[in-house]
Amino acid sequence: MVLNVFSQIEFANPGFFWLLLLIPAIVAWYIRREQKLQGSLSVSAVNGFSLPVKSVVPRLRHLGIILRALALLLLIIALARPQSALSWQNSTTQGIDIVIASDISGSMLAEDFKPNRLEAGKNIAIDFIKDRPDDRIGLVIFSGESFTQCPLTIDHDVLINLFAAIKNGMVDDGTAIGMGLATAVNRLKDSEAKSKVVILLTDGSNNSGSIPPVTAAEIAKQFNVRVYTVGIGTHGYAPYPVQTSMGVRYQNMPVDVDEGTLTKIARITGGKYFRATDNEKLKSIYEQIDKLEKAKIDVTQYHKKTECFLPLAIIALLLLLTEFILKNTLLKGALT
Repeated sequence: MVLNVFSQIEFANPGFFWLLLLIPAIVAWYIRREQKLQGSLSVSAVNGFSLPVKSVVPRLRHLGIILRALALLLLIIALARPQSALSWQNSTTQGIDIVIASDISGSMLAEDFKPNRLEAGKNIAIDFIKDRPDDRIGLVIFSGESFTQCPLTIDHDVLINLFAAIKNGMVDDGTAIGMGLATAVNRLKDSEAKSKVVILLTDGSNNSGSIPPVTAAEIAKQFNVRVYTVGIGTHGYAPYPVQTSMGVRYQNMPVDVDEGTLTKIARITGGKYFRATDNEKLKSIYEQIDKLEKAKIDVTQYHKKTECFLPLAIIALLLLLTEFILKNTLLKGALT
């Protein structure tokens, strides 16, 4: 416990610790002086000198140098300006507010990603969330319509649990990209964060909802929300599980990513479009977004340090005052 407290102490002027070399030098000088002051006397008997010593004063003759050495030690430490970090304020940052808008339509069950697009997207997004502990992050899901699964929060444990719970079928099937983006923007419009971001992930083209994707992008622009769009799906065809009377069978379905619209959304809002064709590519995209957003914000930290030199200086002055009083009263003539 004590070691932990001292580990939090810093010194603003550590160069003053060189003055500590004065203490052993002064003590050595004092010892040498005492040896020179000791006289010698030869007598045939010492019986006449063997009187009982009733006073403690002679035993305290070295108290003066002890008090002065301790005072000097404390004054040197005080000059080094110890500062405690125990009372530092928590570092605060003007962080980034991020909403992940994830497509959960039936086509996200295609298995060109492992185990499928939806699960791969969830797992990689969760890793992304864990790497950004200082940002508020929210989650919007969409299919035929959209809703907020988790509002902006710094409690990432709750967010991750809600993210892990999403599955296909939570809303009517379809791909309402415009509605998903509009819902995400609605969560960010009142944010005072220095940077507001939507990561929009989909594997299809808009075929549901009352808001066109480009209109939603224009709304995002008005609220200074930057949108990174991610088209997920391999090129050509992808195996898609189909329930039949004989059980689950796989059919190769064409991949229908509307790259033109996704690119336009990103361009309007000042973001960027990415295409993910497998797990590793999707992970790389999240890493790129992570770096892009970290580069766009200057983090300001506010610290508060507590100066600790004053108590040391006061104690040192009290020691010197004690030595002065004793020298001139109780131990007068005994202290040197």
